[in-house]
Amino acid sequence: MKCRHCQTELTLPLIDLGAAPPSNAYLTQHTLHAPEKHFPLRVLVCTHCWLVQTEDYAGADELFSADYAYFSSFSTTWLQHAERYVADMAQRFALNANSHIVEVAANDGYLLQYAKARGIPCLGVEPTTSTADAARAKGIEIVEEFFGIQLAEKLVAQGKQADLTAANNVLAHVPDINDFVGGFAVLLKPAGVSTFEFPHLFRLVSENQFDTIYHEHYSYLSLIAVKRIFECNGLSVFDVEELPTHGGSLRVYAQRTDSGMHEISANVANMLQREVQAGMTTLTFYAGFQAKASQVKNDFLSFLIEARRAGKTVAGYGAAAKGNTLLNYAGVRPDLLPYVVDRNPAKQDKFLPGCRIPIVAEAQLKQTRPDYVVILPWNLREEVMDQLAYVREWGGRFVTAVPNIKIA
Repeated sequence: MKCRHCQTELTLPLIDLGAAPPSNAYLTQHTLHAPEKHFPLRVLVCTHCWLVQTEDYAGADELFSADYAYFSSFSTTWLQHAERYVADMAQRFALNANSHIVEVAANDGYLLQYAKARGIPCLGVEPTTSTADAARAKGIEIVEEFFGIQLAEKLVAQGKQADLTAANNVLAHVPDINDFVGGFAVLLKPAGVSTFEFPHLFRLVSENQFDTIYHEHYSYLSLIAVKRIFECNGLSVFDVEELPTHGGSLRVYAQRTDSGMHEISANVANMLQREVQAGMTTLTFYAGFQAKASQVKNDFLSFLIEARRAGKTVAGYGAAAKGNTLLNYAGVRPDLLPYVVDRNPAKQDKFLPGCRIPIVAEAQLKQTRPDYVVILPWNLREEVMDQLAYVREWGGRFVTAVPNIKIA
């Protein structure tokens, strides 16, 4: 396989998590009796541009189907993050009723609803019908297509150039990263700004966040790799911030290379230096990641088996993609984890892909009163523990498995 960005032959492995179905391919009672497609989940490192990437097996149309079940608005923490983003961008870049915001991967309108509330004209690009319909129900205009240069040119021809584009947790999700990034250079007004948020590869590797690897994430990103990709596709990075979201993310600010006017912040050089000093352009940084993931798998299985032997009951919370990676890699089935709770009605009464564990509503927790609740989206640990504080009334405890087993 060759690198998705620079076409260098890939020879350095990062991790092999076996084979699993797409992490958001939830099963219904009907499809539970049919075969599932499993794809190898292997990740490789390009030693030329340092883009970390999954092997090519599943196409975007298989991963992001019409009934895609990930809705951003079910996390209050994420909604607060989106509201702060709109407020901060409006202030920093003087956005008003004469401006235009375009969000790529607008999902269910979780972010653009705050732009709309401020009277800033906005447009969402969202290829999955289920979430696009939810955004439209909030009064947000949605273009239901995959984004790239061709769509950007069409939007520009329609007079929909952007003062600001937002792309939160989507840069990792695109198979053709060059075409995707090139689309922003086309869509931006000459003085426009693009922001991109994505989990930071440094945190993923150094903190053993291997469960954030799944087929929908084609790429795992450092600023070193992103800066290079942007510069090859008409954008230049002028600022970067660290965020606590998704276990540690970067927000990168970019402008058109041919017309951008923003001064380059010292944050850019500082972050690049930190990545280099951490060894992210050396083979050593990526060595040993497989062994650390295997340790988590073994410890998590041991916890579940010992709990069962001791007559303790265990439930899961959050039918998240990262949870599906962990459960399938560890080979967990309903005998060890009978059900997983999720607040999203689109996931309830379905089954997790691969492991086929039932997804139920929160009321099930109060009915069964489990001894342990495993929080699968560990990045929302505090939010979930607050939300489920009543579990402690019957002596229940909370468990997270990544980056290591924690029981609270």
